[in-house]
Amino acid sequence: MTHSRREFVHQIGLLSAGLGLSTLFNSDLLAYPSQKKLFFEISLAEWSLHKSLTTGKMTNLDFPVRAKKEFGINVVEYVDQFFKDKANDKTYLKELLQICTDNGVKNHLIMIDTAGHLADTDKVKRNTAVENHYKWVEAAKFLGCSTIRVNAAGEGTAEEVKKAAIEGLHKLSEFGAQHNINIIVENHGGYSSNGEWLVSVMKGVNLKNCGTLPDFGNFCMHLNENWKCDSPYDLYKGTEELIPFAKGVSAKTFNFDENGNEKDMDYVKLLTIIKKSGFKGYFGIEYEGTGLSEEEGIKKTKVLLEKVGSML
Repeated sequence: MTHSRREFVHQIGLLSAGLGLSTLFNSDLLAYPSQKKLFFEISLAEWSLHKSLTTGKMTNLDFPVRAKKEFGINVVEYVDQFFKDKANDKTYLKELLQICTDNGVKNHLIMIDTAGHLADTDKVKRNTAVENHYKWVEAAKFLGCSTIRVNAAGEGTAEEVKKAAIEGLHKLSEFGAQHNINIIVENHGGYSSNGEWLVSVMKGVNLKNCGTLPDFGNFCMHLNENWKCDSPYDLYKGTEELIPFAKGVSAKTFNFDENGNEKDMDYVKLLTIIKKSGFKGYFGIEYEGTGLSEEEGIKKTKVLLEKVGSML
């Protein structure tokens, strides 16, 4: 994937035709009691606030406090680009960790987008990318995270990139295991958004600390020149394929209807698939829409997860 995460995720054209949204997804859903214990836990992905971060309205150090005090979420997922020069800065990391400790916030994950392509078919470039991730494994360990999220990006045929991805991820996962850190791959464009392909990569790596991060909004294998998805992969099929290897879920939302349902994704169907798999980890809220403020989008996504989770 040569374009940025921001461009990719913002421009994805989700499948809206033929999804068959569940009849359970109606106004009654919002009235469903949310006091029941969910089969998953909720975390907040920092990308949900990327506009505020890129415009300087807030900093990475503000993120944990906002997650806890504004949204009632005490588990956070960072994005490396918002503190990309701080991975080796122990003074900064100590300050961030102290903020989290003081506010009762748990650091769970760091999403890595700036360290290079782990599935580069050029061995030298691939090894450089792997080694560029090492400092983030160490930073994650220092902050008390359990996981870093990476991308399996590369250029070449599906088989060539698959081979490179297996080699790159295996090497990085071995390093991660030395620090008790999971290495998980998101469906994030290109071959990685093909569920069957990414499953074959996971089987090829075959290490306990290497897994997936299914993202509801990123099952697009190719964007055309108008930034529209002309090669979608079925959202529900892909989720079902990736969830057995998942060590987290990216609960993406874009648009909500008048009843608080995601317009283009059947959350009842998605969460039913995930619950059936036995998954019990974190659902990271990642609001990507433009119709609401970042804050309102986060809140609506949280309500949606709580309501559907309680119903199930």
